[in-house]
Amino acid sequence: MCVVTRPGFGVRQRAPFIVLALLAALPAAGQAASPALTPAAVRTVMERVADWQLAHPSSVDPTDWQQAAGYAGMMALAGISESKHFQDAMVRMGEANRWQLGPRPYHADDHAVGQTYVELFQRRHERAMIAPLRERLDGILASPKDDNLDFDQAKNPDRTDRWSWCDALFMAPPAWLKLWQVTGNEAYLDFAVRKWWVTSDYLYDRKERLYYRDSTQFAKREANGKKVFWSRGNGWVMGGLARVLDVLPASHPSRERFLTQYREMAERVAGLQQEDGLWRSSLLDPKGYPLKESSGSAFYCYALAWGVNRGLLDRPRYEPKVRKAWEALVACVDAEGKLTHVQPVGYDPRKFEPDSTAPYGVGAFLLAGSEVYRMVGGGR
Repeated sequence: MCVVTRPGFGVRQRAPFIVLALLAALPAAGQAASPALTPAAVRTVMERVADWQLAHPSSVDPTDWQQAAGYAGMMALAGISESKHFQDAMVRMGEANRWQLGPRPYHADDHAVGQTYVELFQRRHERAMIAPLRERLDGILASPKDDNLDFDQAKNPDRTDRWSWCDALFMAPPAWLKLWQVTGNEAYLDFAVRKWWVTSDYLYDRKERLYYRDSTQFAKREANGKKVFWSRGNGWVMGGLARVLDVLPASHPSRERFLTQYREMAERVAGLQQEDGLWRSSLLDPKGYPLKESSGSAFYCYALAWGVNRGLLDRPRYEPKVRKAWEALVACVDAEGKLTHVQPVGYDPRKFEPDSTAPYGVGAFLLAGSEVYRMVGGGR
């Protein structure tokens, strides 16, 4: 399976949570018994993972999509943590960035950090937090691109100026919708909804109920003859669906269409969960991709728990899958709080080091934890 490469705080001290640390350090073989799924246990392991990430900042540009996905998870943790530590870290990040987005005007990846800026604005009401995002999106509205989503660079040199790869549906639409939410400018809402369905019509395989990563994958097949559907790519989409539906008005004419796609994908993805609770890098050829992979798995855990919590998915059917996924994800957290088994950005998802980590994997883990926390009885 070919996954195309894209271009590219401070920490508090906390007494170690010894039981979780020891369990996380156990080998995966045999799936050792996991700690009780209580709100306190979920929040504690989330905070450990977040603290590790804050203490080991990525060298990637702070407005990059990899970081932005991590920030989304930090904000989810800030919503349930009893400490202001995580929100404060995000404020410091935004201030250091001067609330700017990534450098490419149209590129969905460079809009992703705007999601966190809007969430901070909703808490602090400082207009400077959203001014650059507003300027960027207004510029796109004034001079929009066409709907050519062909990912062949020779045929479409500025292909990444559109939402032409499935990851884009996590990166950009929630930022557009969140900005609509705080400004009331329906042009942002209308653009995000229309462009989502342009991408869906092009990349969503209605028979398989999964998204191709981009058009270069249409004709490819795995060694077992199955179509190529990248796990984290579809995880990005399901995470994007949850974040869009969280904001999209109940009366919006497209809401039912979004809900239908969400339920279709949830059912399909739930059936592809492996015995150990995780998903493999290639959804339809798990035997060809035997390595555990935590980032796509965390996005699925997040999206399925999100649906259970909102009554959109049948709890007796889906909650056991969420619990199994969360327990497997916790087993990917080492004794220091580092999330492991994160597939790196790159071309070969069959081969990566077991201790591989990345901010986007941490973000997905924290998003998942925030919904698991609610599912098992946590408030907020």
